[in-house]
Amino acid sequence: MQSKSFSTRTLDANALKSFAHPLRLRIYELLDEHGPSTATKLAALVGQNTGATSYHLRELAKHGMIEVAPEMGRGKEKYWRIVLGGFTYGDTPPDAEAASALEFLLDDLVRQRGAELARWRDASAGAPEEWVRASGFGRRSLRLTAEETGEMRDAVFELLERYRALSDRREREAAAGSPDAATGHVVVHFDVLPLGAAGGAGEDGEET
Repeated sequence: MQSKSFSTRTLDANALKSFAHPLRLRIYELLDEHGPSTATKLAALVGQNTGATSYHLRELAKHGMIEVAPEMGRGKEKYWRIVLGGFTYGDTPPDAEAASALEFLLDDLVRQRGAELARWRDASAGAPEEWVRASGFGRRSLRLTAEETGEMRDAVFELLERYRALSDRREREAAAGSPDAATGHVVVHFDVLPLGAAGGAGEDGEET
């Protein structure tokens, strides 16, 4: 069953190859977490010189991952921000190099999710009570058909898309000078893993 795309764009082979770079992934991660920034500020965070950081920023921009925030900065100072709408890695890459890049990106996605979960586990003890109440950890082990699994995946992504659109609207309002101080950077992890399918043996339908 082919996945629906709930993002505004799908990365093509060239974008996959360009994005599969440790420093570019880290720069994108920092812009996503902290908001618009300059090459100079990012260079200090990633331990690189400004020239190198500027080059990687331009590469990300060339493939539509980030863009200049024209309303920010003075003179030659240039702020960069992620492009709203999200992206997807798409289906099977057309060549071996792109397939290798996709494997690298998926491995980094696993790393990032583990790091974010561990970070919240450490930070939650000192977080404001309303944010702790709003957070949650969840896992379900289900017995479903492939069709039901795809339907569930799409239903969850449709809900996430609704809130992504709300978030994007607020990002645009903040860029126009009307930030909402009550909002925070919220990360949602959602995976559908048919673990039994590869080996031909399913798991017990236990809910945890």
